[in-house]
Amino acid sequence: MSAYALLIGLVVAERLAELVVARRNLAWARARGGVEHGRRHYPWIVLAHVGLLAAAPAEVWLLGRPFVPALGWPMLAVVVLAQGLRWWCIRTLGHQWNTRVVVVPGLPLVHRGPYRWLRHPNYVAVVAEGIALPLVHTAWVTALVFTITNAALLAVRVRVENAALAD
Repeated sequence: MSAYALLIGLVVAERLAELVVARRNLAWARARGGVEHGRRHYPWIVLAHVGLLAAAPAEVWLLGRPFVPALGWPMLAVVVLAQGLRWWCIRTLGHQWNTRVVVVPGLPLVHRGPYRWLRHPNYVAVVAEGIALPLVHTAWVTALVFTITNAALLAVRVRVENAALAD
């Protein structure tokens, strides 16, 4: 359990680093006339992600979920790969990356890095991590609940983002 708590702590630290980057990029975008879209769904996304990071270790601890190596190690690899993809997206988008939907008028869509192949590669990382992080320690209820919740939120988010980018 202590190794899993460390993993969760590292993911929390990574998320805090994301928020620092996002806040800096939001200021950059607003200084250039950036417009935020979809503010109403953003708090729900934050709540879902905080819930994931709290529920996974709680499920492990409260329900005595074991570490099953045949599942845990591959899921850990997925978590690490998801972080790599997430930061590839952040690096590729540069100042245009944000946890919010912010569009700076006149900037073109990015078509390099992972965006050469996918329109929303960051969400692939979110989905993969949301499934894999709980399953590292067999917290399958958290994985299931987060996946369903995240699917509903991403349906809204992608619709908002596509509309914002089309303007």
